[in-house]
Amino acid sequence: MFDLSSDPHRRYNPLTREWILVSPQRTKRPWLGQVEKVAEVKRPAYDPTCYLCPGNERAGGVRNPEYTDTFVFDNDFAALLPDVHVGEYRRGALLLARSERGLCRVVCFSPDHSLTLADMPEHGILRVVDTWTTQYAELGNLDWINYVQIFENKGAIMGCSNPHPHGQIWASASLPQQVLLELHAQSDYRADKSTCLLCDYAALEEKEAERLICANADWLALVPFWATWPFETMVLPRRHLAALTALTPEECASLANILKRLTVCYDALFQTSFPYTMGLHQCPTDGQSHAAWHLHLHFYPPLLRSATVKKHMVGYELLATPQRDLTPEAVAARLRALTECTQRTK
Repeated sequence: MFDLSSDPHRRYNPLTREWILVSPQRTKRPWLGQVEKVAEVKRPAYDPTCYLCPGNERAGGVRNPEYTDTFVFDNDFAALLPDVHVGEYRRGALLLARSERGLCRVVCFSPDHSLTLADMPEHGILRVVDTWTTQYAELGNLDWINYVQIFENKGAIMGCSNPHPHGQIWASASLPQQVLLELHAQSDYRADKSTCLLCDYAALEEKEAERLICANADWLALVPFWATWPFETMVLPRRHLAALTALTPEECASLANILKRLTVCYDALFQTSFPYTMGLHQCPTDGQSHAAWHLHLHFYPPLLRSATVKKHMVGYELLATPQRDLTPEAVAARLRALTECTQRTK
């Protein structure tokens, strides 16, 4: 009989309507790759050379205030700009480019240079959640901003140029590609089933519990059935809501709790400050009704076997379809055990 834990198979991602190849039998092969120990890096609470620390001059020449909480500023080297000449470049049916307006901001999570989300107290993470909420509402209320992407790149391996705890916000006039995929999938599911795709999925995962990592009264953290990255996770609210602005104060606090528990668990996995890209997928701010949209967070970590053995998309994955060896169920079991352990040792 077909066995998910041992037979190669494909899994379907209903959010993007894409497939991934899972090859659990490959975990038995011998490993001759590189494994290195990572020297522990202890950062000071304040770094005079850091352009994100309070009072320091940024790369663009602006000096930061002596902030004591979260701090938001317009990115000095933004990928999107608000004042762009509107235009289009088209050559036949094959060459097409259009101008794109947007705003990019940086969110410093804390004035303390040495912290990450995993190190911060829950009340500190709650202030970050509140800042995300305020920024989403402020940028989304601009009549020409149709999507607000909040994200964090943690670690040099993820292209993060500064270790000071911070994330980014890119607000754009157009809906990004991944958001469009998820929007169409959720809308079509609601039209077909008259229910919410991620509400149904969360209920199924909680019932099976095999891919569940941790949970509280308002949120679930789990390894998606269709996860591509080895230790990829998703955070879902139990209640159907489209954006952070719909959260109650209690739900904001419990989101801080689940983020703390998950990031501490990640750090414990390979005994390192775990790198990842994390982002919130909220409904577009284009003024349209998006009743099918369900708020969720994605964590995409690049590590595979240790603090230095990374997962790369190569070969078949670039040319054909994404592939993984570790099953999501096996990964969830490892992360769940670590979560329980870290909770007991607090």
